[in-house]
Amino acid sequence: MTGVVLTGIGGALPDNHVSNADLAGLMDTSDEWIRGRTGIAGRYWSRTTSTGDLAVAAGRRALDSAQRDEVDLVVLATTTPDHPCPATAPAVAARLGLGPVGAFDVAAVCSGFVYALAVAKGFLAGGLARSALVIGAETYSTILDREDRSTAVIFGDGAGAVVLCAAEPGTPASLEHIDLGSNGEDRQLVWVPGGGSYERTHPGADRSTRFAMLGREVFRTAVTRMAQSSEAVLRRSGWTTADLDWIVGHQANERILGAVADRLAADRSKLIMNLDRVGNTSAASIPLALLDAVTSGLLAGGDRLLLTAFGGGTTWGSATLVWPEVKAEPADLIPT
Repeated sequence: MTGVVLTGIGGALPDNHVSNADLAGLMDTSDEWIRGRTGIAGRYWSRTTSTGDLAVAAGRRALDSAQRDEVDLVVLATTTPDHPCPATAPAVAARLGLGPVGAFDVAAVCSGFVYALAVAKGFLAGGLARSALVIGAETYSTILDREDRSTAVIFGDGAGAVVLCAAEPGTPASLEHIDLGSNGEDRQLVWVPGGGSYERTHPGADRSTRFAMLGREVFRTAVTRMAQSSEAVLRRSGWTTADLDWIVGHQANERILGAVADRLAADRSKLIMNLDRVGNTSAASIPLALLDAVTSGLLAGGDRLLLTAFGGGTTWGSATLVWPEVKAEPADLIPT
């Protein structure tokens, strides 16, 4: 089977930084309360920048990092598309000048980037494409109830992207194995109840288009599912936690990431985290964390990584990756 390698990475953030002190002026909260429960000190919220705008900027940075101006496929993971219809990915591809390539969205909430990696890997390994731009992009600030401190303090906006290319089997620095899972019976743990066909076809249905989450249940379920998925993908890869150089989890909550590391009997010093500065950016969180690690010099070619995420649906997924030698620029700050 054809191998798959990562050849470029990029990211983008709206330039409107929102500190915990800023939120304390909007709701009953404090910097101490937010940091103590989440580990987050700040996040970026868009004013006029859409998910598509962030995806284009991140995609362009990833293409520059890979030193290429074309790909065969664009896969965009997002829960906050520019429009309910059509998908945002075709417009992103067009704005990047990629021509009439295949382009579509993937909706798996915070697991979206891992799901998008799996889709792109399947296309490349199966010979349906030779290269792919995989993007995670979100503007969660557009769906938050800004008076709900249980959710509004957690989420931020941003986009991260990688370029994947087909390679000979056994090529060093490859995307190794992926594990995916879901449980639709838990869909109400993380959701936006209104705005879809269910609400329009069921009298009395919840019509709210604001994001809602059952925090305690999400915490427990996320830790369990991420740990189980991580163990599964490590087995498929023939790796143990001792073989890992870094663990890059979805940047949901510092306590969740620490608990997952503990379940895996992994040293917490292996966790890569940037949620303190950008918050939970959902599908964008893993690529943005990877980008920060690259541009800070933390990641080196040949490092063995575990990626793992949990999101609404509920969905979860993990991947193993041998990091390549890539050069990248820090996340682009988009005027908003």
